[in-house]
Amino acid sequence: MRTSDVVVRRSDGGDRVGLDLLYRDAFPNEPLMPLVEALLDLAEGVTSLVAVRDGCVVGHVMFTRGRVAGSDGPLALLGPLAVAPSAQRTGIGRALVAAGLSQLARCGVLRVLVLGDPAYYGRLGFVTETDIRPLYELPLDWGPAWQSTTPPGVGTLAIRGRLELPAPWLDKALWSP
Repeated sequence: MRTSDVVVRRSDGGDRVGLDLLYRDAFPNEPLMPLVEALLDLAEGVTSLVAVRDGCVVGHVMFTRGRVAGSDGPLALLGPLAVAPSAQRTGIGRALVAAGLSQLARCGVLRVLVLGDPAYYGRLGFVTETDIRPLYELPLDWGPAWQSTTPPGVGTLAIRGRLELPAPWLDKALWSP
């Protein structure tokens, strides 16, 4: 499969069935749809993009805006990111993240954070984050998984403190093994 036959666009209400199928297929042992639905139901502050091929949702990414108290601008948390198993390793995840970072840059987001595989996200430009702390303390061996990047065209700015996010992210189970 090529990424050239995939369209990346903002998700809409008509994508919910496709998202449910995607998350069940991509993460059969992780109940992520309640989080996805709660984030989609937020009135503002969420960028949700889908990758569609032949009318089917084959990828999805969400960015939730947050902040650090006292900082000058918005931050965003990337997650979840899902690509259908049959479409993995084809560049769809990379395309979704790149499209999201570009949109966030236009909205003035200063930094994007993620809790994820350093090998994967490192290829997308993320590096271990030490100045901005997650909502909850992470297990020590998860330290390299807390990462950030600066959206394209956005200058770096020193930001220190604990990330604040909307209610759907306050479930401590999302931040622990």
